[in-house]
Amino acid sequence: MTPPPNGTSSGTNHGKTRGSLRATFRGIGLIARARAEGLNCFGDSNKAVIASLAPGAGLMAATLVEGIIDGDGERALGAVLAPFCVLLAPSVLSFELARLWGREAFWPRYIVAFNWCQWLVPAVLVVLVTGLTLLSSGGPSAGGGAGRSRLALVMLVVFFYALWINWFLVRHALALTVSRAIGFVALINLGVALVIFIPLRLVTAFQ
Repeated sequence: MTPPPNGTSSGTNHGKTRGSLRATFRGIGLIARARAEGLNCFGDSNKAVIASLAPGAGLMAATLVEGIIDGDGERALGAVLAPFCVLLAPSVLSFELARLWGREAFWPRYIVAFNWCQWLVPAVLVVLVTGLTLLSSGGPSAGGGAGRSRLALVMLVVFFYALWINWFLVRHALALTVSRAIGFVALINLGVALVIFIPLRLVTAFQ
């Protein structure tokens, strides 16, 4: 199996529009429906990689600026450190793994698709929680233990959906076997967890 070749998309996209905002949203929609041809909608240039990080970086920058304006810049900086690691760590770790397995040529398209498709997770969460709220008067956790169980089930579904999205992108964008794709996702998530929690534990220990 090989990644979708550049410029071919079976009617999904065209070379002139690949990487445009419209094509990117189309690609996200296709990936969400398990259609690998959606990968052809994403760019694979350095500019495309940076652009895929821009929305998350912009939100963190806005949080930091707001904290500085409110006179609480130190707290705001601490609040964005972990999200900043979550934003950048997958790019660094996935590149090293792709290089290790001889897939570095396919990595730019993968990481662009990965960064954009991460927005599927909160979108799906909002849709499911909204639906649960509409079905349960008083909010998603209403109804005591039953309500909390339903909310926990929603969170579990979203968690596994996020893992599946990551696996699907690795499998098709990097052309890895099923087992290697599973290992890739596991190593990336473990690496991100270590990047986040080890520094936090060290800071807590020395406080």
